[in-house]
Amino acid sequence: METIVQSTWQKSKLIIKGLIIGALALLLLIPASFVQNLIEEREARQKEAFAEVSSKWADRQNITGPVLVIPYTRSATDKDGKPIIIKSLAYFLPDKLNIESNVNPEKRYRGIYQVMLYSSSVKLSGNFSPLPLQKLNLVAADLAWSEAYVCIAITDAKGLKDELQIKWNDSTLSLTPSYINNAVFKEGFVSPINLSEASINSGISFSSEISINGSEQLTFTPVGKQTVVQMQSAWPDPSFTGTQLPDTTSISKNGFAARWKSLSHTRNFPQAWKDDSYNLAAASFGTDLFIPVNGYQKTMRSVKYSVLCILLTFTAFFLIETNNKKSVHPVQYALIGFALILFYTLLLSFSEYIGFNGAYAVATTATVGLITWFVKGLLQSMKLSVFLSLVLVLLYSYIFTILQLQDYALLLGSVGLFLTLAIVMYYSRRVQW
Repeated sequence: METIVQSTWQKSKLIIKGLIIGALALLLLIPASFVQNLIEEREARQKEAFAEVSSKWADRQNITGPVLVIPYTRSATDKDGKPIIIKSLAYFLPDKLNIESNVNPEKRYRGIYQVMLYSSSVKLSGNFSPLPLQKLNLVAADLAWSEAYVCIAITDAKGLKDELQIKWNDSTLSLTPSYINNAVFKEGFVSPINLSEASINSGISFSSEISINGSEQLTFTPVGKQTVVQMQSAWPDPSFTGTQLPDTTSISKNGFAARWKSLSHTRNFPQAWKDDSYNLAAASFGTDLFIPVNGYQKTMRSVKYSVLCILLTFTAFFLIETNNKKSVHPVQYALIGFALILFYTLLLSFSEYIGFNGAYAVATTATVGLITWFVKGLLQSMKLSVFLSLVLVLLYSYIFTILQLQDYALLLGSVGLFLTLAIVMYYSRRVQW
């Protein structure tokens, strides 16, 4: 009878210990959340450093234009029924717009933080066909030819490295920054132009070269009836953004080249209009000089696997001690759990200096070495401690692989968890629950 009671107590003790270890694993998620907060804080500091450097260099850039604006007069009546003359604006976009952009990426550092900047040489060329005055119900006599101007909008003007000029037919015009009181641009670069009925009927050609600095993103607004954009850069990791993907791309470790072709029917604004307001920049497209998943993002993703690391390590340790009739106190499980949590702080701190991959190797080596030394002293068995260290190495290698394979992370994670569960189920059969 005493033997039966003792056996029952041993089995109950085993189950109770398993429940305590499970609860301990869940409690360790609290310090894991503190690590996530620390990662977010460090990433916020990186963004502050990025904003500070960008504010002194130039922000994201979007180039829109050229747009031809011609004031015109129209007759109306006031509230008393008296006739008045109102001056309004008519807007005309080019029929063809060709853009060639060569982007030179530049990495800058603010302390330990890397900031992605660029300088770009942009060539604009194209033409305006005879202006469709009849389509807008306008006649040449209503237009204020002497007040016409051409406008180009640039998101951050301090990024301009040279004076902005445009060749307009046979003339070279200098554009100056100005507040613009029209329905399309509130500010931009403008230049008055001399127009006449004869000149608009014969068409207008233009070209311009823009040397500009920016950070992270460069986009263009397809204001042409047909807009062709070609961009090339030595940056090997572009992220194409905006309303349209490039028609052709070539990406290699030496850089990328991309080409877009946009037609007017794909936009939400016409080629010519009067008075109405349109957000032209909403149709823009271009490229982010994308930095692939950075250290903070990868570290945050790895922390999300912390519950998996803790549970699998505790499960392996529990099965090892049970099958080999060893006894380990829950406090010692907690110490192993804290070592697993410190893995992420090591990973975070080292990744800021030597990169994520190197930091992962350092953190893995330190954590596995510490736990192996600790377990060897507990179980008094080199064989069992080496076996547990092998489990940890496989686990961290598996998670590292998942972090590298962004597109197949879910598939690999699901398959790995399934196989892990199968192994645990196999060895748990040996335990006399």
